Amino acid sequence: MLGPGAVEFADGVITRVLTEPAAAPGASASADVIDGTGLTLLPGLIDAHTHVFGAESNLELALAFGVTTELDMFMGPPELTQALCTAAGERADLADMRSSGLVASAPGGHPGHAMPLLPTVAGPDEADAFVAARQAEGAHFIKIIVDDGANHGMSLPALDEATVTALADAAHRRGLLTVAHVSAGWSARLALDSGVDMLTHLPLEAALDDAFVSRTADGKRVAIPTLAMLEASAPETPSRPRTGRSLAADPRIVGYLPDHARTAIAEGREGLCVEKESPEHHFTHALASVARLHRAGVPVLAGTDTNYRPDRACPVVHGASLHTELALLVEAGLTPAEALTAATSAPAAHFGLSDRGVIAPGRRADLVLVEGDPTKDITRTRSIEAIWRGGVRFDREAYRRRTAS
Repeated sequence: MLGPGAVEFADGVITRVLTEPAAAPGASASADVIDGTGLTLLPGLIDAHTHVFGAESNLELALAFGVTTELDMFMGPPELTQALCTAAGERADLADMRSSGLVASAPGGHPGHAMPLLPTVAGPDEADAFVAARQAEGAHFIKIIVDDGANHGMSLPALDEATVTALADAAHRRGLLTVAHVSAGWSARLALDSGVDMLTHLPLEAALDDAFVSRTADGKRVAIPTLAMLEASAPETPSRPRTGRSLAADPRIVGYLPDHARTAIAEGREGLCVEKESPEHHFTHALASVARLHRAGVPVLAGTDTNYRPDRACPVVHGASLHTELALLVEAGLTPAEALTAATSAPAAHFGLSDRGVIAPGRRADLVLVEGDPTKDITRTRSIEAIWRGGVRFDREAYRRRTAS
């Protein structure tokens, strides 16, 4: 919300939005009035691709940087996922969360080769039972892995097109969205051919071609590029230092990071989506793909693929790295306002979160107040003055003191 106006909320819900200052009535004596001169009010940010690992601390870290909702793309066991989703829905000191629960992957494939107890899908005949089981466990959407392990230096079995198609069909029959993890051009094409709703990640070996982009747009698919993760995973070049690493030196960010998270951003190499670099891998390919998708009208959502936790030095961390994602989306060609849409109303709309994502009467009072105008300078999202989650103000300074100690 830019320019003069007022937003009122009570009991966690926005009750009134006024854009004409002359029409604003006087506040009640009990109201908490915030002077927003020189500030911009944003809807709470939504990270459309995270891995929470069952850690409440990750959801608190996310909230400290204005991320009021995380969409978790793989977590188990189911009992832990359900419990954390419930806690996140009830507690104002954590970001809210939705989760896919357990992912669909091939037997012996990624990531099941390292997780022998993970349910897998051996063929199309097993797709319906897999989806039914995930829905019974409370999954909010279905995550499908299309990956042969090459980016991790392995040759692993991957789901074939018939199986991915069967999974997408089974999910759609149950009213569930499908999100496909893709690792390269071949897997992106397979996922697109199979009818999944959303693709997450982009190829690093080459930019998506015009034919693929046109089919994505015509099929009304959605892209979650995870540029923050792709930048961290791709080879660094002298001409383009990593934007994500710079967070560790940004005074607007660093004071609110636990020591381990700060070190992970600056130096971490764990949890990356590429462990075996190829001379074909260039981050500029991902930027070019985002530009082409955006120009073609494909909805692009802001998602980081953070899989940080205190014992895992992933340089893409909860909350803070969404601000990297926003900057990279702008670098790819989105305007700052379009990048903000990618982290607010767009993920809310495409994931069916109709109660959030915009500042309007009847919506959740998930709000972030920042200094300056992020529609002109996207890095202004880092200059956070206040955060409300469900109408409750998050005590950011108390969080900073706790992390400092």
